[in-house]
Amino acid sequence: MVQAFRFALDPNASQEHALRSHCGAARVAYNWAVGWVTASWWQRRAEETYGIPQKELTEWRSWSLPSLRKAFNEAKHTDPRFTAWWEENSKEAYNTGLANAAAAFDNYAKSKRGQRKGKRAGMPRFKSKRKTRLACRFTTGTIRVDADGRHVTLPRLGTIRTHEPTGSLRTRVHAGTARVLSATVRHERGRWLASFQVEVRRDIVRVARPDVVVGIDLGVKTLAVLADSTGEIRTIPNPRHYDRSLKLLGRTSRTVSRRQGPDRRTGRKPSKRWVKANAARNKVHHRVGNLRTDALHKFTTAVAAEYGTIVVEDLHVAGMLRNRRLARHIADAGFGEINRQLNYKTGQRHATRMIVADRWYPSSKTCSGCGAVKAKLPLHVRTYECDACGLVIDRDDNAALNLAALAATAVTGTGVAGDQDTAPAVPKPRGADRKTRTTRTRRKAEAGRAGGATLPHQRQTETRDRTQAEALTLW
Repeated sequence: MVQAFRFALDPNASQEHALRSHCGAARVAYNWAVGWVTASWWQRRAEETYGIPQKELTEWRSWSLPSLRKAFNEAKHTDPRFTAWWEENSKEAYNTGLANAAAAFDNYAKSKRGQRKGKRAGMPRFKSKRKTRLACRFTTGTIRVDADGRHVTLPRLGTIRTHEPTGSLRTRVHAGTARVLSATVRHERGRWLASFQVEVRRDIVRVARPDVVVGIDLGVKTLAVLADSTGEIRTIPNPRHYDRSLKLLGRTSRTVSRRQGPDRRTGRKPSKRWVKANAARNKVHHRVGNLRTDALHKFTTAVAAEYGTIVVEDLHVAGMLRNRRLARHIADAGFGEINRQLNYKTGQRHATRMIVADRWYPSSKTCSGCGAVKAKLPLHVRTYECDACGLVIDRDDNAALNLAALAATAVTGTGVAGDQDTAPAVPKPRGADRKTRTTRTRRKAEAGRAGGATLPHQRQTETRDRTQAEALTLW
């Protein structure tokens, strides 16, 4: 399996300057690639306005990585933007930017053809020097963890001291059970981090209760409610790391507002007191992020190591964040990160089964006792009362029990959890089989854009975006 090992770095002044130079070179190479490719698009569009025949238009410039490498290697010797300094950085820095640009154009083309899931990707844009996250990836050269366990060596950057011991990776490499594939350095949460992509040989660890099924219902009031097939219900409290830090954040933010900050319109530089106060405020934000990451990893690791089958909901987190009253609490809980971590921890570490319930499965509306489904259940109603059998139960506990029950019938019916044809006949009012959602107008694929009517590999006519037609598969 491929696993990442991340370590915090403690670079000196010259090493930090080199790190920033490499990350800046990656950004410059990305911007050059975007401008080089889109220049042919705008040229073709201008030529079309002059009535030039299609065959005589300027040729399309390929955005494949080999093509971008070849063109950039020719330009860096003659372009005055690069000739004075390009030799100061490793070739991997420029390759990072070119690879990211090639991936961005691929995502744009696939999204335009309807071959890419998720939010529609737009045309690649230039990266800002002020807002871009500093990152650079190394795939060739000297990449190793030193024998002393407190240093790492990277191409052109040399040996850099780590803030924490690297024994977890060094022991595996020396034992021959791990092989380093690449390394990525990035500046995140006020620190420089080195992430090693490693091919690791690991044995599958047997879970503590392989025959037990658990349903996980995520929420804001409580982070998660776990109901297993034995009837046990556990509640994981929501740490609310961000809410607990709001008072301190407010105080540090007021301090920053009273200092003389930067002004891009007049070119005013920030005062030293503003820089110091802003660093104190950022430190609070970084601590909140670190606490949240640590808590989520501990929770998902414990769940993946205990149960043989885990049932979760397919939550539309991006849509949930549009609720202005709950957005801050949902983001603080980290619903999307929980499902992402459970996905790889169950499959790669324990080889257990993870079932994702259909997004529109009414887990909260369905009675866990008799199976009756309510037509409506407002969010402020926290206790579920069944009109058919009289069951009274907490709303979250009821949803977790229904999710746990899906594992036994997930292979029947259409194959989608929550859509079985063997369930007993129970009252099911109109609209009870779906959660509340807003309809949205269908979006057409627009033909006109900067590079002309179509990309070189596209057909002249494009189909409009279609909704999901086939059933959602679980495993």
